[in-house]
Amino acid sequence: MTDRRVLLVAHTGRTEVARTAAAACQRLGDAGIELVSLAGESGELDLAVFDPHDHSDGPIEIVLALGGDGTLLRAAEHARPLSVPVLGINLGRVGFLAEADADQLDQTLDAVIDHRYRISSRMTVEVTVEHEGRLIATGWALNEISVEKGTRERILDVVVEVDGHGVSAYGCDGVLIATPTGSTAYTFSAGGPVLWPGVDALLVAPSNAHALFARSLVVAPECTVTVHIDPRGQNAVLACDGRRIHEIPPGSRVHVRKGEKPVTLVRLTDQVFTDRLVRKFKLPVHGWRHQRY
Repeated sequence: MTDRRVLLVAHTGRTEVARTAAAACQRLGDAGIELVSLAGESGELDLAVFDPHDHSDGPIEIVLALGGDGTLLRAAEHARPLSVPVLGINLGRVGFLAEADADQLDQTLDAVIDHRYRISSRMTVEVTVEHEGRLIATGWALNEISVEKGTRERILDVVVEVDGHGVSAYGCDGVLIATPTGSTAYTFSAGGPVLWPGVDALLVAPSNAHALFARSLVVAPECTVTVHIDPRGQNAVLACDGRRIHEIPPGSRVHVRKGEKPVTLVRLTDQVFTDRLVRKFKLPVHGWRHQRY
């Protein structure tokens, strides 16, 4: 019996993931740390099953995510209610949220074993959806809340409001309301700005909007952003981090606010966000002044 437990969330079905999970289990186990996994993954990973309702074996210290950013977002779903941090090891492509790559596994696990890590708090967003005066859906996200058209053939007509005041109406493929963490994800692809994690704000970005004014907005963290869906239009789809999906009818009002509970991430180094941005996106930092002829 150990008083330290780590919950593993992995992108299963891949040989590399199974091999990395086995190595992590061995290294942590040798240090007296038990590695447990989710019910749907325990068989493939050959680990004990974590029961969130059974606290007899002690608390979870860290949620370890093996995979890409999608796996880390799934890990955050389990870490947030437990109030424990997520440690991402990138086995995917970009892995922007991950703290380490697969070739750094040993050093990363040693830092966990020796408690040589710090915690970074990341803002979340919470959403409520009302229709005809009734609450029909709720949710939260680490990256973004997206409100998108329900059918490919037609555009989605919306009015975007901030604190109950209309800002702009347009037809679009969707509207994204993101955190600073999410500014490098879906909203980045939609042309939104990159926000540093220390910025306390909400980012509103339309996707393929047909309007004269369809700019991204950065609003204060205490604001409520509302997306009002045309009551004479079509159904829309609400997605929280692209994972938790709700179909919502015409006339619905989607209210997005800063989340009351953050997600915490494990940080092993003091690397600044600027360097992470340049490294992950392979940005050219040497301009024409540095060229040699």
